[in-house]
Amino acid sequence: MTGWIFLGVLVVIALLLIGIYNSLVQLRVRCDSAWSDIEVQLKRRHDLIPNLVETVKGYAAHEKGTFENIAKFRSQAMQATTPGDKAAAENQLTGALKSLFAVAENYPELKASEEFTQLQGSLSQTEDSIQNARRYYNAVVRDLNTKIQSFPSNILAGMFGFQARQFFEVADAADREPVAVKF
Repeated sequence: MTGWIFLGVLVVIALLLIGIYNSLVQLRVRCDSAWSDIEVQLKRRHDLIPNLVETVKGYAAHEKGTFENIAKFRSQAMQATTPGDKAAAENQLTGALKSLFAVAENYPELKASEEFTQLQGSLSQTEDSIQNARRYYNAVVRDLNTKIQSFPSNILAGMFGFQARQFFEVADAADREPVAVKF
């Protein structure tokens, strides 16, 4: 009789461990998926920027430094791989875009351009999507990191090499706002 009880306890423990392991895997996969969502939105943003720059260039050809900074920061942002590096590069790109919109404010013909208005709307929509994707990613990272650090799942996490993830954070409070696209 005690053999059956012992076997029953072992089965319950095994099922509990399997459940914990599976929940860790599930959170890791959700983390990867959420990061992919951020990268999709950032790629969309990076694809919009050359069109926006070309549109503004036609009106403000003498603002070469602004255009060069945007190209440089866009390239850095596209090459960044970790959430920390990506956040830092995106913050620089956001600052450069703010400069571009400041330049654009000096050109009434540009503000009235239908192409510029459409690009402005697309960029605004993309910035909202990026913000939502970052928020979701950080929520999943929070859940994964909590699970990795909580007992008893921390034991399995250590045994199977689950690592805490880095949050996608914005360092400067001013950069937490989306790019201003109002005229």
